[in-house]
Amino acid sequence: MADSPEEIKKHLKSYKIVAAVLFVCTILTVAVAKIEWLDFGSRGFGTADMVIGLLIATFKATLVALIFMHLNHEKSMVYWIFGGSMLFAVVLMALTGFAFTDPIQFKAFFGY
Repeated sequence: MADSPEEIKKHLKSYKIVAAVLFVCTILTVAVAKIEWLDFGSRGFGTADMVIGLLIATFKATLVALIFMHLNHEKSMVYWIFGGSMLFAVVLMALTGFAFTDPIQFKAFFGY
């Protein structure tokens, strides 16, 4: 913990920087989803846009966990747990991406 005013000011500076990065990443996520010239892959919101959005969200979650939750100063076991959570998140992203390549279509399944 910060014991002196100088250390508190140092922490506040890093919190402000992280908050600004989170704000910019949020704007970037919305831009990838909405702005046409930032459209990757097929026209409209597609798999590439989803993967980019999920990667940005993963980066933001990592920043929050490391800086605001103070995981950057923890013991190695916490890093193993955090790494396992990150691996789980990547697997879930891959499953979501594979859902777009599924031969069973939504219309055929629900009859729409």
